[in-house]
Amino acid sequence: MAVTTTPELDALLAQAERAVAALDHGAGGADLAGIARFLLRSEAIASSRIEGIAPSAGQIALAELAEHEEIRTFGEQARLVARNMTIVREATTRLADETTVDAATIDRLHRALLADEPRHHGIRTVQNWIGGSAWHPLDAAFVPPQPEHVPALLDDLAAYLSGATHAPIVQAALVHAQFETIHPFTDGNGRVGRALIHTVLTRRGLTVNAVVPVSLVLATFRDKYIDGLTSYRYDAPPTSAAAHEARASWLTFFATSMLQAAERAEILRDEIAALRERWAAQVEAHRSDTGRQRQLRSDSALVQILADLPSTPVLTATTVTRIHGVSENAALRALGDLRDAGILETRSTGTRARAFVSREILDLITVTERQLASTRFDTSASPPHSGVPASPESR
Repeated sequence: MAVTTTPELDALLAQAERAVAALDHGAGGADLAGIARFLLRSEAIASSRIEGIAPSAGQIALAELAEHEEIRTFGEQARLVARNMTIVREATTRLADETTVDAATIDRLHRALLADEPRHHGIRTVQNWIGGSAWHPLDAAFVPPQPEHVPALLDDLAAYLSGATHAPIVQAALVHAQFETIHPFTDGNGRVGRALIHTVLTRRGLTVNAVVPVSLVLATFRDKYIDGLTSYRYDAPPTSAAAHEARASWLTFFATSMLQAAERAEILRDEIAALRERWAAQVEAHRSDTGRQRQLRSDSALVQILADLPSTPVLTATTVTRIHGVSENAALRALGDLRDAGILETRSTGTRARAFVSREILDLITVTERQLASTRFDTSASPPHSGVPASPESR
């Protein structure tokens, strides 16, 4: 596919690429590897919220735990977002490591998202559409290609995704827009399509440690997002001026969104670094108050939990044992110390086990959602759009 850009668009694409690369490889990159799952969680929540799936960050964290142990206190929507986390993680790991990506690979990603809904599994064999009536496409906002054309179109898309014809940001933008245009499944297209953005960026080496939370921005500017995808679906010969203009319009919106997402992730990294400093001070004060003078070992359960806390804000002793390879008694002691230091709080899991929760991390996820749900990225300057969680201060 030929892409014609203007000098202004070239500069914007280069700026977005530098911002994403700096996020992943710049100063503090080692710590970003530690908070990659925090960013992944934010991305999965936002991508699901675009589809009207909006549980709390705490519910989602409990649903994550339920993949490995008995947890009951979460709803079905939280399970859906936890599965969306799974496919974003798969998109940035397994798919990124494949020599080539094919239609079957994308199909497996989709099945992982809708594991409990076999009626939606497989490449569609029926006509679908977006908007309008559920019974007919006459009033639809968009009607994707007829089902008999979908396998070949998806094969072509997978071949393009596997290559390096264009720069990474351009390739990610075109893969996402083309996937949404093909709409190869009867449900889950948006979430899978946004996960493929991360597949491209990771395969091209632009993101290795980080997950750029672009869906947080797309959710905020949802109308512009839909308008951009609509403009991409031009009705003109592919080499015409109208076609080039349509692709450039979409690329401009996408690159701007990537740039804003990378900038917000940088801010998040600084906020988490500040949390780490406060936690260290709280642990030191608690140990001093309880008469413990011996320095904590770097491989102690408490130190390991704290290092990983941004990525695992809800824990049980079983989780700590599984993740960090310590005994259950050591896990319970460390979790108890962190609770007594004011870093964790406890809540019921609906079973005999207790969950230990980092309210500060869950609140940071919520505050981030709210900030990026403001068109000015500042809730004091413009209110967040509807559908986002309430401010932590209002609880």
